[in-house]
Amino acid sequence: MKIRQENTLDNETDPSRRTGMRDNGLFGGIYGMAFLGALVYYMQQAATFWSGVLGFFKAVFWPAVLMYKLLEYLKM
Repeated sequence: MKIRQENTLDNETDPSRRTGMRDNGLFGGIYGMAFLGALVYYMQQAATFWSGVLGFFKAVFWPAVLMYKLLEYLKM
């Protein structure tokens, strides 16, 4: 008796079945470079450990604040 195998593709090899991030490479790269630049700037300005911690959080969240202010300015 011969067992018939189905020809199925798993999620890793079938592009139509992939989930998660798609085509976000450019904006992820831009955000990453902006984050690193802001992180270096804030770390250079930090005089104490806690101001360095605050600088890290500023570097993480400043793009969201920037977009909020831009959309607020454009009245969108």
